[in-house]
Amino acid sequence: MTNTPTTIFITLRPRLFGIAYRMLGVRADAEDVLQDAWLRWSRQDPTALQSAEAWLVTVVTRLSIDRLRTAKAEREAYVGWWLPEPLVEPHDAHTPESAAALAGELSVAFLYVLERLGPEERAAFLLRQVFDYDYPEIAAQLGKTEAACRQMVHRASERVQQARTRFEVPQAVHHQLLQRFMQAAHSGDRSAIEALLGEDAQLIGDGGGKVPSFPKPLVGPFRIANLYWALFRRLGAQVVYRMALINGEPGLLRYVDGRIESAQAFVTDGARIVAIYAVRNPDKLAGIPTTLYGDTPSS
Repeated sequence: MTNTPTTIFITLRPRLFGIAYRMLGVRADAEDVLQDAWLRWSRQDPTALQSAEAWLVTVVTRLSIDRLRTAKAEREAYVGWWLPEPLVEPHDAHTPESAAALAGELSVAFLYVLERLGPEERAAFLLRQVFDYDYPEIAAQLGKTEAACRQMVHRASERVQQARTRFEVPQAVHHQLLQRFMQAAHSGDRSAIEALLGEDAQLIGDGGGKVPSFPKPLVGPFRIANLYWALFRRLGAQVVYRMALINGEPGLLRYVDGRIESAQAFVTDGARIVAIYAVRNPDKLAGIPTTLYGDTPSS
């Protein structure tokens, strides 16, 4: 196949989307950046460029930085905790594009921590630590000196490490633990839910002012278990959970009366759940179909 501008862009699109989404945390914003990049790319002569990838990554990165600057101001006025829009897939399938996009770190917990970084700092960190670009490449992409880029990456790495608890847990173990949690939540077994939560477990909810949520993280296994138990007591069989891949990791979708109510991402140390990120803002759930896995939800 001839390397036309279209085929070059399509080939690089998963990587470009991966950069834009990790920068912005919102699928629509990432798609807008890619659309803008495509319009600029369509006016270029690829044969006149030393590297099509370098050109496109530079454009996408700089467009993402500009959009993130605007988004940062908007998020300061956001009601409650801001979590990224989840990327959701059936738990037993990866599409080729998603497999490429998920090649680096993408978890909700990771993107939540990245919110602490400034736009250029975030870009430098992602280009180096996730996409493995060398410092001369990053310097060219950001229009900075290599020294400045090294400093930004170093500073960002320290801030991310301080704010993030990381566990290397096989996905099968994560999946099995989550299945047990789902069964306990579905049956309203408060003791079983509590037993699956770590001593310092926390739940962060994002309602965006559209639906009720907690103004502070909910901390401790008793309080978190009580939340799931109370929902079961109030609504019973109206509440259904489904397994899904949320940003590349096992997670849960919760439906109430057949309508998506939340997408829940989990952090586990392999034995207990240590954090839950519950996205409840309806605007961030719009891309999740009610019948994601068929007409009859599995519980």
